[in-house]
Amino acid sequence: MRISFVITAVSLSFLLGTSTRWLGIPTVPFVESDPKGTFSLKQLKYIIVDTNYQNTVDTEGETLITPSLRSFASTFSDDLSSSLDLKAALPNSIFMTIGNSSHYLDAAGRPTSEGYSINITKDGIVITGASPLGAFWRTRSILQQGVLSNGMQLSLGNAIDAPGWGVRGTFLDVGRHYYPPEFLIEMCSYLSFFKQNTFHLHLSDSPGLNPDLTYEEKLDFYSAFRLNSPDPAVEGLIKPVNESYSQFDFENIQQSCVSRGVTIIPEIEAPGHALVINKWKPELALDTDFTLLNISHPGTTPTIKTTWGSEIADYNLYVNTMHAYLGQNFDKKVLIWGTFQPSKIANETNINHNISIQHWEYFEANPYFDFMKNGYHLSSKLNISLIFHGAPDGGPTAPYIFDKSNASNNPPRDSPYVLGQMPALWNDFGPNSTSVMEAYYALREGLPALRDKQWGGDLLMHEYFSIFETLHAAIPGQNLDWRIDSKTNKILSYDFSSTGKVYDKSGNGYDSIIKGDCSVADSVLTIRMGCSVTTPLTSKGRNYTLAFSVRPTSSVPGTLFSGSASSLLTGNGSISNVMLVTGGNAYVLNYTLPLHVWTHINLIGIGNATYLSVTPSTTSEETVHEFTATIGDYSNSFIWNNPMAIEAPVAVIGGDNFQGEMKKVTLVDGADEKFICQVV
Repeated sequence: MRISFVITAVSLSFLLGTSTRWLGIPTVPFVESDPKGTFSLKQLKYIIVDTNYQNTVDTEGETLITPSLRSFASTFSDDLSSSLDLKAALPNSIFMTIGNSSHYLDAAGRPTSEGYSINITKDGIVITGASPLGAFWRTRSILQQGVLSNGMQLSLGNAIDAPGWGVRGTFLDVGRHYYPPEFLIEMCSYLSFFKQNTFHLHLSDSPGLNPDLTYEEKLDFYSAFRLNSPDPAVEGLIKPVNESYSQFDFENIQQSCVSRGVTIIPEIEAPGHALVINKWKPELALDTDFTLLNISHPGTTPTIKTTWGSEIADYNLYVNTMHAYLGQNFDKKVLIWGTFQPSKIANETNINHNISIQHWEYFEANPYFDFMKNGYHLSSKLNISLIFHGAPDGGPTAPYIFDKSNASNNPPRDSPYVLGQMPALWNDFGPNSTSVMEAYYALREGLPALRDKQWGGDLLMHEYFSIFETLHAAIPGQNLDWRIDSKTNKILSYDFSSTGKVYDKSGNGYDSIIKGDCSVADSVLTIRMGCSVTTPLTSKGRNYTLAFSVRPTSSVPGTLFSGSASSLLTGNGSISNVMLVTGGNAYVLNYTLPLHVWTHINLIGIGNATYLSVTPSTTSEETVHEFTATIGDYSNSFIWNNPMAIEAPVAVIGGDNFQGEMKKVTLVDGADEKFICQVV
């Protein structure tokens, strides 16, 4: 699609018509001007940006790296192609401009830069944003209506809309589990499509630490600090280095996310949950708890300043000092966990009122009476199962609802002290307790529904489930489901019937390339050390069945299949147990492939579980094994047999030490649930 930038004056007049709404996530109030008239997005030829505002940026939002109206228009152009397959108006155009932000009010009656209006006539569409970000949010609704409407026909009419609350998003614990940059960027695309503007990343932490461990065991306990700075002042802090974000990585995450209207909020945990810092500088640890910083130590605050920028007696003064430091040196705002309520003691130093508070739990403080009544601004977290019935009266939740049972504990809907809402996804049990994609699936269905309530929409549960999957399939800038295009449910089929080449017989054309000393003859692929077969695919998300027959000819373990999200191995050099590896963690079966015997294998992903069925040619008896995680709790107890959802690796066959033969490789979208009942 071409983007034309012209100087144009536009006069808007909103005609009276029938009040209705656009069904979407979130819903949009809409007034039809002509019930019989429509404008088809298929007519689009241009996106026109008002040159008076093409370089305008939003100065009222949370981010300091704000895209211009022209930048958002460019993203919108790409998304029209991705979501609606429009290879695109004078007269058939979308015109984007900026209006007066005072016309768009949030739930507290304050002007918001994220508001917008739209006017649809038979000649085109005019989008007016309170800022470039407001205009961009309007484009999300156009994409959604194009997906949901019949033939991309939009009703003629107009709408004025604004979010109820300014902080709308989610929180992810990347301190206890590493998530690659590309996953975080795709999550921002997911958030953005439903007008979410905040992604809070918890960048340092450790699982719960048993205080009875020896000092040496504490130093060896898993902890992580994810920001990898080249500054010599923090040398030794960044661990593990191979699971950290370089300055380039993190800037790219921030820029990619903000291009879709999403601000990254970085969190370095301190003075609590600071094991990784205390392992770096043990002298700063509190004597009674090695996970806590001693904020009375003269080196603590300078150390934390160092972690952010290249003799504090209490917590409040520590927080206020960091607030002043970050504000004065980096023009940053501060958000803290709401752990300690304000003190009533005369002359006691309290938290600065310009610091925002994210409420944690009721057993620590009452958000309304302890914080808001004392002049503090709060955002809340939420169990996303309560989205449609999380209010005391049984109605839907909203950011101002902190107590689902007692309405007196909740502020008024228009309270200026409610900032918004960010449900938290924690990884308390550490890196092996989950996989990268399980974080997405934990949020996949519930978070978009919550977005409607965070915006202030009125979507009903049955309406939500009637449109969610249709909208989901059109979200641009991501493939978090790891979908693979296929003409049928059979995605891939290699029968190795062509000597020297590997052709896909599924009809999808996913032919492979042989690299190295692998060979094909008599419908069998022979895999020698170091050779591989490379497919044009990467990984397949749930649900799936990857089937093949294999005959190992060497006891040296190696890789059967590898992909962007996981690898299937016959062992790891020290053991010969079949295992799936994802996120650097191995999930090992109590099973070893027999040597010099053909075994038919099904790797099966169903919901939140992954199975391996094996049928050796010597017995023809099928057995099913499940890949599970053993989770440690405070280093002194364990939780066994936790299911793991792991994607199918389909990028490469072989490639390292595995030697043997393989035949009849197929990848199918879907799986037979019979395997759930057959686990040994």
